Amino acid sequence: MSDQIIEQLVKLRGIETSYVDAWGNPAQVVPESKSKLLRALGYPVDDAEQLAQRYEEDVLNYWQKVMPVVKVVRVASEYPLEIRVPIELANKAFTWKLKTEQGEEFKGQITPVDGELIEAHAINDVEYQAYIVNLSLELPIGYHTLSISVKGGRKVLAETRYIVAPKAAYIQPQIANGKKVWGPSVQLYCLRTETNWGIGDFSDLQVLVKNIAERGGDFVGLNPIHSLYPANPEAASPYSPSSRRWLNVVYIDVEAINEFAESDAAALVASAAFQNRLEQLRSSEWVDYTGVTEAKLEALKLVFKQFQTIQKGRTKRANAFRTFIKEGGESLQAQATYDALQAHLYDSIGNAWGWPAWPDEYKEYHLPAVAEWVKTNQEAVDFYLWLQWIADEQLAAVDAVAKESGMAMGLYRDLAVGVSEGSVEIWANGDLYSLDASVGAPPDILGPLGQKWGLPPMDPAVLEEQQYQPMVDLFRSNMRSCGSLRIDHAMALLRLWLVPVEDSADKGAYLYYPIQDLLGILALESHRNQCLIIGEDLGTVPDGIFEVLQENGVHSYRIFFFEQAEDGGFISPAHYPEQAMSAVTTHDMPTLRGFWHCDDLALGRELGIYPDEEVLQSLYQDRHENKQKLLDTLHGHQSIPDYISRDVNWVGMDKGLNYGIQVHMAKGSCNLLSVQLEDWMEMDKPVNVPGTSSEYPNWRRKLTWNLSDLFNNHDVQHLMYSLTDARNKASK
Repeated sequence: MSDQIIEQLVKLRGIETSYVDAWGNPAQVVPESKSKLLRALGYPVDDAEQLAQRYEEDVLNYWQKVMPVVKVVRVASEYPLEIRVPIELANKAFTWKLKTEQGEEFKGQITPVDGELIEAHAINDVEYQAYIVNLSLELPIGYHTLSISVKGGRKVLAETRYIVAPKAAYIQPQIANGKKVWGPSVQLYCLRTETNWGIGDFSDLQVLVKNIAERGGDFVGLNPIHSLYPANPEAASPYSPSSRRWLNVVYIDVEAINEFAESDAAALVASAAFQNRLEQLRSSEWVDYTGVTEAKLEALKLVFKQFQTIQKGRTKRANAFRTFIKEGGESLQAQATYDALQAHLYDSIGNAWGWPAWPDEYKEYHLPAVAEWVKTNQEAVDFYLWLQWIADEQLAAVDAVAKESGMAMGLYRDLAVGVSEGSVEIWANGDLYSLDASVGAPPDILGPLGQKWGLPPMDPAVLEEQQYQPMVDLFRSNMRSCGSLRIDHAMALLRLWLVPVEDSADKGAYLYYPIQDLLGILALESHRNQCLIIGEDLGTVPDGIFEVLQENGVHSYRIFFFEQAEDGGFISPAHYPEQAMSAVTTHDMPTLRGFWHCDDLALGRELGIYPDEEVLQSLYQDRHENKQKLLDTLHGHQSIPDYISRDVNWVGMDKGLNYGIQVHMAKGSCNLLSVQLEDWMEMDKPVNVPGTSSEYPNWRRKLTWNLSDLFNNHDVQHLMYSLTDARNKASK
């Protein structure tokens, strides 16, 4: 009986039991993973009686909701009202009222049987029926409220959040009208300058944006700049953040803050000892997150003391800070409280890496002990509120430079697929997350063993109960101060590969999410923020998802090395879809030099990524064949100099081949082209090796040149103008 209930629950909760893998082969979910994932979603799978009762409760709860708690629709001439009633009420008249976000009210009456019967179910000899009744209305986009009551009655039977979204996401007019644009995608922490403190900062980003714009680029892309852990700086992965709503304060340029010059921090920073400290941080090959963070926090606390002298006044900056706090609401308060409390706990108990390691009285944001701690440590919390404000202010300044420079798109930000298990997001809204499972990926080309990212997934049922507000907040905050948003692992809008925490990555299953609802909210927020959307749709992608993303105005992803025809030849970038971003490589791939010289395969062998030598040798053989096909393509399109041999056995990666590949991509049909600064500098080391954590110093490798050297380099200057020229010629 419990096996039957498990199968019913698996279907009810959207857990996929079979799928097509990255190589196009049918694959089955390991049977025991079904019950483990149901357990992760809160089901008592070890007690057959309780499990059956829980299933019945779920079904009854669904049918006893007169309307769903949230409904997402697209702009149309008619709007659906979904109503569920016992059969004896199907002929009864109901009154509905819709109040728009803008304050308008609409009213009317409906009778369920006048609509379309879409579903029926019997519970304890009572038949329930679900109907769709269409309402002829003209509604603005936005977050509205729809309520329903029995005709003549005053009691509201049900209320739903009624979200009206555009049919597709926003695209900047220039791009929509055919302009082909290019820009570099960068990891901000990698940037080197003569003045930063050993890590790229928002002022460096201004310099980069201005120089790229002057040479014809229309955007600069960023890896996630989400908040991490100031008290635990070595937890540095931008894809394992503490909160995706707030910013990583280590990117603040301390010396650019208004109050810096008048603060004691100015004298500290000017001292010989501190300057020596900064020089060591700058000269390091890898980012020293601990050293950088300690230096910045030491100085920032002194700048904050200076700011406090004006904080209680009615100055423009004091008022702006107060407004920021008010608009940030509980989410901002939770972020600042978490950061302040974590710093305190590191001092008092030692390793306080995340809330699971904290004393019980602090393990959830809404606990009384947390509120009491805040009361007695308000200044510490205020400091972290201020840091978020400063970070937001400096990011906005970068956005302003992009707009002033005439960039068609400006900054694009990157939304990570989840948060780490010790994050503030889970600390403040634990009910939303399933802590006994991790998001990851099944075995694929980039990760032959599969990947397990240590990111607890959102429970889609709880997300719906919360009326999608977490996603609204997430999209809205990440569209702040930018012209585009990249959705990392865009398949998360449809499904996530969930792995039980105790199992390896291949023993997972897909959990499905309400993709049309999430895409609707994404489109709504993109229009309100005038933000183009890019969906990273690489890896194991189900049939039809490309078309769904295209219909919703989401730009797809096209990676040169992955675009191969059935005969193994490489597809011309001229044949890529227009509504897409093309790229030669990504942060999860080797650099051009690393790819060509197979450095990634050698490193993978060293790190134990490949299961056996036979697999590795087949990868070397595939790489050799692919490189020959690449040469054939590049010579066929006259994209590389004639001096480069047509025989791969005689070709090493040099500037002619490197830059030729980039210009070859610029001639393509995609609206957007992303390039990597690493390849301009002909670097070989990757910034990240998928499937590793401590085995390789991921997220720490810096660029080899300062930005000033980069933009003064004649060859790089020529490359940038060549990219601009090729993009202009590719435009309509």
